[in-house]
Amino acid sequence: MQFSVVLSFMLACLVLNLVPGPGMLFTIAQGIRRGPAGGLVSALGMATGMLVHGTLATLGLSALLSTAPVALDVVRIGGALFLLYLAVTTWRSGADGFLEPGQRTDGSLGRTYLSAVLTNIANPKVIVFYLSFVPQFLSAGGWPIPAQTAVLGAILILLGLLVDAVIGLCSGALSALLRAKPAIRRWMSRIAAGVFAGLGIRLLSEPAAS
Repeated sequence: MQFSVVLSFMLACLVLNLVPGPGMLFTIAQGIRRGPAGGLVSALGMATGMLVHGTLATLGLSALLSTAPVALDVVRIGGALFLLYLAVTTWRSGADGFLEPGQRTDGSLGRTYLSAVLTNIANPKVIVFYLSFVPQFLSAGGWPIPAQTAVLGAILILLGLLVDAVIGLCSGALSALLRAKPAIRRWMSRIAAGVFAGLGIRLLSEPAAS
């Protein structure tokens, strides 16, 4: 692999990660609801989900999934229902869904991390993106293709983690400044619920694979 190719890939990854997408919106929503720790944990969960996709791509399993439209539809619908579930539970929790200063966060952050992982894995567009984007930077000579895929995938994940972590921490810091009043927390909860619902509806409204 040539350094120029790796540098071009890094720049492309950085630009793509700065474009708002479902993962970024999910991280912002969790940062608003859970504070800086929630935003950071969401970023880690999204990176873990990308690691799963990268592993599947390296093993060649993503190519198999891309040829099975029914499987992708099942993943899409399952992910949409999960996001709608998060929207309902977040809306119902209202102001009580926010962590108070000094409150234990172990269980809540664990659920936040798992939610981020599942949300990323359940998005079939990530599979399609991985298969269409990464191969453009692979070369026939030099390193074996699986090794190139693994390295480029690691770069994509690390840069995505960096961008999401900064965004998650910033949204969490804003949340920390506004959580003092129950009325504000209630509206922040509704905003987060709206984001989850919007992402779920977006997945459900996508045309079925043919």
